[in-house]
Amino acid sequence: MAVEFYGWEVSYDDDHHLSAEQEPKAGRTYTMYHGTSIQIARSIITAGFQQSRDGMLGPGVYISRNQKKAERYPLNSARTDRVVLKLQVDTGKVKKIDTDNHPMQKTWHANGYDTAWVPPNCGMKAVPSGLEEDCVWDPNRFEVVDIALAPDQSITAELKGLISGAKRNKGTGMKPQHQAGNCGVCRKARATPHQIETCWGCGNNICTFMTKHKCRV
Repeated sequence: MAVEFYGWEVSYDDDHHLSAEQEPKAGRTYTMYHGTSIQIARSIITAGFQQSRDGMLGPGVYISRNQKKAERYPLNSARTDRVVLKLQVDTGKVKKIDTDNHPMQKTWHANGYDTAWVPPNCGMKAVPSGLEEDCVWDPNRFEVVDIALAPDQSITAELKGLISGAKRNKGTGMKPQHQAGNCGVCRKARATPHQIETCWGCGNNICTFMTKHKCRV
């Protein structure tokens, strides 16, 4: 017997905010944090992230799902010059690095991974805080969505204004590079192309990653 299917609705936690002990899944978008200075925060919001030349996990952008971890950076800087950006991050393919001198500690990207993940309290001497940490290779996998911490209300208001301006540019077609990987139908970030189909009922283009589709027939 043929089954006619014309729509759906899915209910789940769309925030994708993992707790620090949870391992990220490939191809998902998660809430994370990045600590930086005021001036660099301005630059990130308006022009995007820049990949670091090196670090504990090699080149990439260092972030964390633990806001307390992000609040420690920049190291040795005054608290009056620290900002924590709240991000939406497409982690892509994830490699867990949980031991010192791991064979892929700095070569994970060359082995096909998009993100390196250091779990909390894994015992690595390179992470004496024991707090969760991630390194994402491609700076275009990020979107700044809010300010989690700033020195005062005026800086918070300024930076939030820059975020709003970036979103307006995106709405007028002036899209920052990190939005280039979003599906044109469901609008979700994607690690690989989404398969687009034609709805059997209304004939509209649909993506199976859409949380809801209601036919207009």
